[in-house]
Amino acid sequence: MTEGSNGRTPEQIRREIESEREALATAVEDLRGGFTGTVQARLPVLAGGALATGFVLAGGIGATMRLFARRGREGHTKASVGPFRLVGRD
Repeated sequence: MTEGSNGRTPEQIRREIESEREALATAVEDLRGGFTGTVQARLPVLAGGALATGFVLAGGIGATMRLFARRGREGHTKASVGPFRLVGRD
């Protein structure tokens, strides 16, 4: 066999490529198994965090507080016509 410019024979290069393929396949398999196991173990926590984040981003806290705070500030309705009301704040 003839040696290439780096001093390795084609058979040596083939063996190195094959060992790199096997190492890459093992690494990919480890990553797939590790990530899936981690996500499945923490799924309830992740789902709760996603729910809370969505609630906050949608303005849920502000809307809820306005709903509760408004009931304490409302006065007595003196007159109403359709959707309009005259409120007295004593």
